[in-house]
Amino acid sequence: MFKTRFAVMHAFPKQLTPNLHDATPLYRQLATHIRQLITDEVVKSGQALPSERELMEITGTSRVTIRKALEQLIEEGLLVRRQGAGTFIAPGREQSGQRLTGFSADAKSRGESPSSVWLVKSCAKATEDEAKHLGLNEGDAVMRFSRLRLSDGEPLAIEHAVIPESALPSPDVVGDSLYQALREYGKHPKQGTQKLRASLASPIEAGLLTVKEGSEVLRIERQTYLSDGSAVEYTRSVYRGDKYVFVSELQDVGS
Repeated sequence: MFKTRFAVMHAFPKQLTPNLHDATPLYRQLATHIRQLITDEVVKSGQALPSERELMEITGTSRVTIRKALEQLIEEGLLVRRQGAGTFIAPGREQSGQRLTGFSADAKSRGESPSSVWLVKSCAKATEDEAKHLGLNEGDAVMRFSRLRLSDGEPLAIEHAVIPESALPSPDVVGDSLYQALREYGKHPKQGTQKLRASLASPIEAGLLTVKEGSEVLRIERQTYLSDGSAVEYTRSVYRGDKYVFVSELQDVGS
């Protein structure tokens, strides 16, 4: 613990010194500096911050300023406070960019308990965009599934999935896992593509994910196929940027 705090203290001083001539409140300056250190990975997930007293010495600010800055970052999910141990950089959830798994399976693999709040579960007619991704004609029958995904009760993602109506007998057969339902009816995807891009949360997304409007999110577009190459799923998801890290393994393929 001492070595960790020592290393973090030496990463902090220059970056945390507030600008007394800036009209921005000192606690907001301090929160911005710590946030940047986390973003730049100067400090790592799980590392301890210096104590409030040490931060006061580093920054030359009051305990009230320190506490307000830390509380703001705790509310944003960037820091976590552990009773009797101190304040730490919040752990991120790593998800492989190679495995074709759903939210439920990923959560369970981390020892967490997945759950959902259903927003939409219905039959509808495919839009032009949905039809293009699923190899259908515009207006063909599809099933739509929209839900807020939680892990250990914490909102982490919003998911909008569309599948051909022929894939399942009814939307009601889908419980916690769409992939489990598809597997039970012989329609489990075997391959797929996934696109990720950084974005900012809309007001509605921020409300569902319990983050501030404009917070960083990851937008993920996934398209999956059966073994015969026919499309079985088109999903657009929004993941909390402060909670997820997507990881891909790289191999040397030569020049």
